[in-house]
Order: sequence, then structure tokens, then C-alpha cells
Amino acid sequence: MKCQHTIHHAQGHYGWDNANPPVLHIAPGETVECHPLDASNGLITPASTVADIARLDFAKVNPVVGPVYIDGAKPGDALKVTLLGFTPSGWGWTANIPGFGLLADQFTEPHLHLWKYDAASMTPALYGPGGRVPLKPFCGTIGLAPAAAGLHSVVPPRRVGGNMDIRDLAAGTELYLPVEVNGGLFSVGDTHAAQGDGEVCGTAIESPCAVAAKFELVKGANLDFPRFTTPGPVSRHLDIAGYEVTTGIDPDLMAAARAAVAGMIDLLAKRYHLRAVDAYLLCSVCGDLRISEIVDRPNWIVSFYFPRVVFT
Repeated sequence: MKCQHTIHHAQGHYGWDNANPPVLHIAPGETVECHPLDASNGLITPASTVADIARLDFAKVNPVVGPVYIDGAKPGDALKVTLLGFTPSGWGWTANIPGFGLLADQFTEPHLHLWKYDAASMTPALYGPGGRVPLKPFCGTIGLAPAAAGLHSVVPPRRVGGNMDIRDLAAGTELYLPVEVNGGLFSVGDTHAAQGDGEVCGTAIESPCAVAAKFELVKGANLDFPRFTTPGPVSRHLDIAGYEVTTGIDPDLMAAARAAVAGMIDLLAKRYHLRAVDAYLLCSVCGDLRISEIVDRPNWIVSFYFPRVVFT
């Protein structure tokens, strides 16, 4: 996709800081193609082994390219980012990183799965004995610089966006980000080939992808948090064969979520003869955590939906 500007992986940073000098100045309405590295900062490659997991530097994960200064952007405005398209690389990785993920206490050993897929056809990627994961490229990390001075970690999401890991920030989506500093200072990275809602093991199909985007301003929007508009349905993406669903019920939403995911790992491992850690990674890349009930106190229900199409 031809854009007016291009920024490359060397033009980036590892944390949010409004003192980072812009790598590009653009006017509203202009387009930019961005080429970030994957979430490992290039450490993991198609030739990697599980030994590389121990070498990950959390101070340099999720590198983003930018920042881009948008002329006229002022605090109180919103930056409208239209995601025009993605150019996938054809490979990716998913890992269990000790100490990270929803069930970190249950999965304490490193584990790595490398993926290959056809970047042109985007046919489902193979996983284990018969599994095929449908693909949907999107931006895991996308946001603006915060007003607070200093360097801020790229790992948690923030009011101005960041590492949101929302799988529907895909082609055609219009994202609105609250501007806190002059120029907005936009950055993007952490691209994925696929992910389930929740990214439960802490990683998706981490895959280098080029991102094409258009930038516009909404003056005086005064957004409290990011919002977005999708170009079409998002709930029917893997519905063709139905779902297996496990639940967790607890007065604590996090405990309920953990129980729902653990139940699905057990189901998948037994039914498809997977190791538990492989089922955990598979849940992260294509299964969805949903709050099913949050009003019938004192217990709330979280459900985990796993698409049956993966094994049909």
C-alpha cells in the first residue's frame, strides 16, 4: 500500500516519553507506512529455540516506531488513526515467558512455538496435530505520548493508548486517541498475526507486519479514553463451527478468568492430546475471554470461548 511517508524499525523507541524527538512531522490527512520490529525486538527469529526466551529484555520488548508529530494536534484533541492495511511477514512466534501471563504460577517453564504462514493468502496457520488458526493482523501497541514527564514503560496500556492488545485494531478500523501533548507524538508496534481476546499466556502470534495508517484530527474531542469504530462484524470471525465454552465463577473477576482458562486448557489437552502448555498458547492466540455476568452479586461469571473451527 503506497503511503506519503515511511518510517523504519530503526526509527523508534522502547518507552513512552514526550521528550522523544519526532522522527517525522506530518499534516492532518497524510498517510504513513510503519515498519516496526516484532515484540521481541528482533531477538526471536524463525531459527530461534526455547533458549532465546531467557534472553528477552523486558526493558526493550514491544519496540515502537515513531514518534510522529501531527501538525495542529493540541491537548484535548483526538487523533483519528485509520488503519488502512497490513503487510504481514509470513512468520511469527508465541511463547510462555516465566513470570508472565494469566496462569504464570501454573506454567513456570519457558516454551516457544514458531509459526509459518502464507503472507499472501493468509490461510490458517498450522498448530500441533491438526490445528489451524485463522489469521487477522492487527496492532498490539499503538498510542500517543503521555503528558507526564519522563520515561514510562511500554508494557501496560494507558489513557493515551499504548499496549492495548485489542485484536480489532485491524485493517479498516478507525481509532481515536486522546491527545495530551502538542503534536500527539504517535508511535506503533507489537504487530500480531492473530490473538484471542485476553491474550491469556501473554503473547499472541507475534509477527512483524508493516502498518499503513492515515492521520486526522478531531478538535476539542476531550476523550477520557481511546475508542474505535470497526468496519464490519467482529463477533463472527471464527463462528463457522461453533465454540467450546468453559466458565469460571467467583466474586473476583480475575479468579473467575483464571478458572475459565484453566478449564479450557484441560478440555483441549485431553480431547486433542496436547501438552497443557501447548493448549495454553493456543488459547492465547485464538480463544476469547468474556465477562458473561457481572450483576448477580456476590459471584461473577467469566467464560472462555474456543473456536471449534481450529480443529475441524
